Amino acid sequence: MRKIVIAGNWKMHKTQGDALAFLQEFLNYLTETPDDREAVLCVPFTALGTLSKNLHGSLIKLGAQNIHWADEGAFTGEISGDMLSELGVRYVIVGHSERRQYFGETDETVNQRLLAAQRHGLTPILCVGETKEQRDAGETDSIIAAQISKDLVDVDQSNLVIAYEPIWAIGTGDTCEATDANKVIGAIRAQLTNQDVPIQYGGSVKPGNIDEIMAQSEIDGVLVGGASLQAEGFARIVNFQ
Repeated sequence: MRKIVIAGNWKMHKTQGDALAFLQEFLNYLTETPDDREAVLCVPFTALGTLSKNLHGSLIKLGAQNIHWADEGAFTGEISGDMLSELGVRYVIVGHSERRQYFGETDETVNQRLLAAQRHGLTPILCVGETKEQRDAGETDSIIAAQISKDLVDVDQSNLVIAYEPIWAIGTGDTCEATDANKVIGAIRAQLTNQDVPIQYGGSVKPGNIDEIMAQSEIDGVLVGGASLQAEGFARIVNFQ
């Protein structure tokens, strides 16, 4: 059975104090959240320890935004699986389009990071998606199929979440039509050997469109950027109807 995973990606936002204040408010909105869904906060490295100490007993799981493929070494600015798991991290985003676009991430390095996450008992959230130019050229399916085939080499699909994030919809206010997202996610699922892999949609998800998104047959959750920074709004997303 496919799990519902609602994840917030804070990107480079919130100090430790901000994170704790968010959590204290956020928890107040989750008292009646159905237990068939998992809420994940993927926060900056500096906020992981603070949140880890204050999450015990809640339904929220802790997530990181990156992981290095090596267990240790001369990799300035990177973070290892041991460092994350020690802090109680359960999920880690891998291959986000911003990492691919700004920091030279390739399908090969994404694959290595996925394998490292699983080696350390973490569940990776693999991000795939197309640019506006690729979409307009009718290349969405082929681009994503190529990403999936390269990224998932030797990856255990029993411990995996995939997020379909059309790059043109991230932080732009433009949302992929829910039915279109559902179609692309169905095509992704057709490539997988494990049909129970949760597949999220990401890209300008907000309280006003979450119910329509989650009504789609292939969509098992969302990866939320800007709308995850405000406690009441993100809680509305977690508590979708």
